[in-house]
Parts: sequence; structure tokens; C-alpha cells
Amino acid sequence: MPPSAAPERMVPRPGGPRLEVLADFSQMQAFLALASPEAGPNAEVFQTVEWLRHLAQHGFEAAPRCWLVGLVFGPQQPRCALALSLADGRVRALSNYYSSVFGPVGESEASVAWTLLAEALHGHSSGAVVDLQPLDAQAPWVASMVAALRVAGYRVDRYFCFGNWYLPVVHASFAEYLRERPSPLRNSIERGRRRLQRAGHGVRIQADAGPGLEGEIAAFESVYRRSWKAPEPCPTFMPGLIRLAAAQGWLRLGVLRVQGEPVAAQLWLVHAGKANIYKLAYVEGFERFSPGSVLTAALMAHVMEVDRVREVDYLTGDDAYKKDWMSHRRERIGLIAFHPRRLRGWLEAARHFGGKGWRRLRSRAVP
Repeated sequence: MPPSAAPERMVPRPGGPRLEVLADFSQMQAFLALASPEAGPNAEVFQTVEWLRHLAQHGFEAAPRCWLVGLVFGPQQPRCALALSLADGRVRALSNYYSSVFGPVGESEASVAWTLLAEALHGHSSGAVVDLQPLDAQAPWVASMVAALRVAGYRVDRYFCFGNWYLPVVHASFAEYLRERPSPLRNSIERGRRRLQRAGHGVRIQADAGPGLEGEIAAFESVYRRSWKAPEPCPTFMPGLIRLAAAQGWLRLGVLRVQGEPVAAQLWLVHAGKANIYKLAYVEGFERFSPGSVLTAALMAHVMEVDRVREVDYLTGDDAYKKDWMSHRRERIGLIAFHPRRLRGWLEAARHFGGKGWRRLRSRAVP
């Protein structure tokens, strides 16, 4: 799978930091299994081998060219792995519109190992431009990567990707949390519940691979088809993700039915104490029941009172309704680096920084 390995000058000293090129996701899993026993799971479901494997196999319209690298940080064996892809003549993160955050799998540290990775990128045939996104701007590994790329000779810049609304869970119960929500949201939920009760409704939350999973997948897909959402570009991605999430214990699939008909569906992924609100849809024509708000409330109560999560994350985007449910906002960024001694890197750096400077001048000129 990898098109090239690390340059010869990076042959590691025994026991010291080193970089390994990994053949596939099974080798990545085996590589990470040798980490120190104290290493805990990544908080992000998007930084697991299972997620990345599924994304590579089902989440791209054209199969990506993967370049998987492993970093060992020292003799105590803390280690991590990055899933990169080679596209459009550059090195990119293995991520796309299905990914809400990208980062290493495993336990990353500030170490010379990041310099080894930057040198490998510098010597790679596609390494004239490196583009990684979306990233957690506050993650320590991002600062290590920026420093290492600069040491390797790259010109590095950051750019904005999207806003991310989230909720640190500090409430003892869902009822306590709900009392602090805006009154229009509380009224919408209460009104919708009353109307649904009169109409005859039910909410089911599927959290495992037991009986009924396939029926709930069919209900999710039915709602999505009849909603305002555009069809999925990769039709096998979502049903496959739901089955994967069920097998991994991440799944919280909520479906709201009115008189037996599924009218709203939401997929949440719960991993390492964090609930991720991943996909939601409702059937148009049922707005009087506030089906989205009622179903969100049911799932929020479940993750707070059953799963006891420490954080709920609305993931991608600054949609106005998200701040009714969440309390905090952060930003996801991209990291782009240009190799100035390669023609492509020089040209793209000139275009990037020149365009940025022109936009800055224009903004100053406009009153």
C-alpha cells in the first residue's frame, strides 16, 4: 500500500524514537498493540483504527492511496500512528466530509519522532505540499507537527475549517441540564411531546448488535431518503458505520416513530466518555411534532443518565440551533505546509500566501 518508505538517513537507533511505514490497517493495529500498557484510548472515535479502516474502504468515491506511518517515541514504547493519503500530488490527512476531526491513533508525545515524520514527508515524492485537516487546534501533537515541519524546511500556515459546538457535562441529570436551555427550545420539546403523545408515538434507541438492528438501519435510511438531506455520496458508508458502531459498542441510534412510521432518526457515537452527534434527519411535513428536538432530548437524556458521558459534541458546523443545546464553541483548523525547494511547493506557497496577503489588503481597504 505505501508508495515509498522513510529515507535511509532515518534508520533509527535501538531504543530511540523511530518511524515505521505500515502496510495496512491490520499492521497499524498490531503496531499500536505494542504500546505501553498505560496508554488509554483516544477520546475521539475518529482517531481509531476501526474508523479509519471503514472510512478508507467505504467513505471515498474513489479508493484513496493510503500512506500509514507509525511513530515510536522512545524506549518506554509510547507510540501512535497517522493515516495519510496521497491525492492530487500532495500528502493529505485520510479524511473528508465524513470526518469531524483528524489526528493520530494512540499516545502521542512531544518528541524528535515528529521530526522523523517531517523528514519523511520532505523526502516523499508527494511531499511538496502537506495538507492536514480538520484538526483540533489545541491538540499538543499539532504544535509538535508544526515545529517539526518548520525544522524540515517547510513553510507552514494554518487555516480555518469550521466551528465546533460542544457541551462539557456538569449536570447531575438531564432535567437539570434542560432547565438551563433557552425557553423556546424547552417549549418546543414540551409542545412536541404533547402532540406526539396524542398522535401515538415511540422512541427506540438501539445501542448494540442485537435483534432489531437491521430494522433500525432500514428506518434510518427511510427517514434520510424522505428528509431534506442530499443522498449520501457513498451509499455503503452509513449502514456499514452503524454496524461497525454496534460491534464496537459506540452505537446510539435513535428512531422516533409516529403511528409506527419512522419520522426522525439520529446516529450518535459514544466512545471513551464522549457522545458525538453524528447524523440526524427528519421527514418533512412532521414539523408540528418537533421530531428533531424531541429525539435529541431523548438521546441527550440517555447519554447523560445511562452512559454518563463527560462531553457531548455537535461536531461539524456553526448551525444556529446547535448553541441552544451546547454551551461551548471551539474551532477546527487545517495545517498546510509547502516545500519551497520544489517547484510545486514554491508555486503553491506563492499562490497561498499571495492570496492571503491580497485578501488582507482588500479587507483593510473596505470601510
